[in-house]
Amino acid sequence: MTDSYPPAPWHMVGQLWLSLFRVRDAIDERRPAGTYGVAFVGYEEGSPLTYSELLVARPVKHPVKAVSITDIWVDSPASVAGGRELWAIPKGLADFTRESRRRAALSTTAWSASVGGTPTVAARFTDVSHLAPRLPFKGATWQPGLTEGIGAHGGDRTAALTGSSRTLPCAAVWDFNPGGPLGWLAGRRPLASFRMTDFSMSFG
Repeated sequence: MTDSYPPAPWHMVGQLWLSLFRVRDAIDERRPAGTYGVAFVGYEEGSPLTYSELLVARPVKHPVKAVSITDIWVDSPASVAGGRELWAIPKGLADFTRESRRRAALSTTAWSASVGGTPTVAARFTDVSHLAPRLPFKGATWQPGLTEGIGAHGGDRTAALTGSSRTLPCAAVWDFNPGGPLGWLAGRRPLASFRMTDFSMSFG
């Protein structure tokens, strides 16, 4: 694996599992009270880079209406370098496991992630989203400048995303390690959960 990454935009395909959580009290300056989305993503063949990802993001209204990623890990050094240098996304490295199976219409997927050898989160999802019609989506990310590591002092960055997927609500159970980097989410139950099947997306 290498830290060489493709130029923007990245045209990605894959799968995504997302849950929304309510955080009633501010964790720190970067993580105020509000609603957060936590997602596992698998970027698959057909993408310029293939890798697994765990991210946490929250909606922002200023300076633009977008989502801002507060925590994110991948298992690709090239994705770390590209995300940080192109869009100031604070990516780090993690190890992932993923197991999926389908029985009739029902799909079941189990994910786990460990950061620096510390178990961080495990989640299990069930869905029938492959039966949904393909619909378009669009959005944007906004990131403050990074202060350390690769891409430091790059200034604020905004990136647009457009694409399509088969999306339906799903059932999800999350287990956050209280001693891990997402310990501030431990014990919280999701407000809602969604599966995006076979998404196709242009990012950046």
